[in-house]
Amino acid sequence: MYQVIARKYRPQTFAELISQEHVKTTLENAIAQQRIAHGYIFAGQRGTGKTTVARILARCLNCEKGPTSTPCGVCASCLEIAGGSGLDVIEIDAASNRGINEMRELRENVRFRPARDRYKVFIIDEAHQITSEAFNALLKTLEEPPEWVVFLLCTTESHKIPVTIASRCQQFSFRSVDFNELVARMEEIATKEGIDTDKETLSVLAQAGEGSVRDSLSALDQAIACCGNKLEASEVRALLGMFGLENLGQVSQALLAGDSQKMLEVVADLEANGRSLQHFARELARYVRNLLVLKIEGKFSKLVAASPGEQERMLAIAAQFREEDLTRYLKLTLDLFRDLQSSLQPRLHLEMGLLRLVYASRLQPIEEALASLGGGGSAPAPKAPTTMAPKAPPVATPRQASAAPQATPVRSAPAPVQAAPDPMTEGDLRSRLYNSLMENKQAHLADAVEHSQIEEVGADLVFTTLKMYQMYLKSAEFDAVVKRVHGKPARIVIKIGEASAAPVASALAPPAVKNNETSERALAHPEVQKFKELFPDSQVRAVRNLKEGDA
Repeated sequence: MYQVIARKYRPQTFAELISQEHVKTTLENAIAQQRIAHGYIFAGQRGTGKTTVARILARCLNCEKGPTSTPCGVCASCLEIAGGSGLDVIEIDAASNRGINEMRELRENVRFRPARDRYKVFIIDEAHQITSEAFNALLKTLEEPPEWVVFLLCTTESHKIPVTIASRCQQFSFRSVDFNELVARMEEIATKEGIDTDKETLSVLAQAGEGSVRDSLSALDQAIACCGNKLEASEVRALLGMFGLENLGQVSQALLAGDSQKMLEVVADLEANGRSLQHFARELARYVRNLLVLKIEGKFSKLVAASPGEQERMLAIAAQFREEDLTRYLKLTLDLFRDLQSSLQPRLHLEMGLLRLVYASRLQPIEEALASLGGGGSAPAPKAPTTMAPKAPPVATPRQASAAPQATPVRSAPAPVQAAPDPMTEGDLRSRLYNSLMENKQAHLADAVEHSQIEEVGADLVFTTLKMYQMYLKSAEFDAVVKRVHGKPARIVIKIGEASAAPVASALAPPAVKNNETSERALAHPEVQKFKELFPDSQVRAVRNLKEGDA
């Protein structure tokens, strides 16, 4: 009878196990030193070898030549455990035996000595599914079991194991198998099975497993059943519903060209061919992430699960993008994949998400916009000793524009020096808050107050503001300032809405700019004048000579 590849090539010794070196070394040393614990927890994602290691450890403990880290594999105990029928190795599926009655039965079974072998080993798979009551029934037995008993708890969700249980066991965390090790293992198996394939095809199968050996070998089995003894990457991708660089590369080409129509054609093609839009969004996010990693490293990377040929092509694509753009695209694709999980109109969501990528590629960074003020190709002028506070939103984020209060630009003509009022006592609460925040150089909080409306309702201070400012108003830093300025206890309540555009009566307004040589020179500087042309609603709130420091 046919045996699937994942079972046929299941490791039978520590030497055959790939990856998990930290687990192998610790268990081998424990056996060699006769320091065998009575309870172990093997935790990690599916298909990384947890149950396999549990069986290997059981063989090591019960081999006729044992305890040994290299079981003979020919004695009755080794053969029975390998076949899953060990007399004194009891495997329990906690998914279907999770109740208190099953645990009481196990507790009674523990009392009896092994029928033949050295240890009675209990392998409990999916241990996190045991109920709290059942764990409590097992607690005392797990803490002080007979000397001949060893518990091996395997789980994919170790955080669900009660602390009282975990504290009585040694815990091992199984890691995802290294991509290159997995490809090498599959290549070895393919050779033994007489399968004609190449590195790219094996890479596709390894990608399908996502770090799980069992999942990758199951995909290999499926590919052999479909394609025969000769496997090609394109056929395997189509079989597994995966997307190659040709499909995903269409998105990067459309981004480079700023082609919105191409993005819509990509979605139409996916829909026409019955491809999963959710799966495409996930693969797209992975693709953009790989481009970002390769862009950062500038060379082949072990962090990218792809064959050398695929990495070489992605390196060429990544070189055409900036690191900041790829970071922005990754955030947008992750949001798109999340939204598609619950979308009733996946096509519309995918189209909108891809169009957002195109629009994001057209944004100009604020640094470039400011640099362009110096004129084409000319050397940059010396920096003016001034601090500007633009009212208009940055060029690179037009979606964050909000209704800013209009202000009269400060003239370069000398203005009379005026004494600024005390920000803690002058004006209404909104103005006092604003002035106090500006005086303490908390401009981000002052901006939030400036775009908010404040009402005092009983013991509550109700702030009506735009959604983009609510994070600032909810901060502990802002709460402390409100209590200090308001002078009495109050609860801050945030409401989202359009706030009044009335200007704040600022005690730190432009008239406070001193009439001296430094301010006149700063306000007359060509860079300042060009900046004010680009941002006509901006103000000069302070002028400082950088040579004098912060004093």
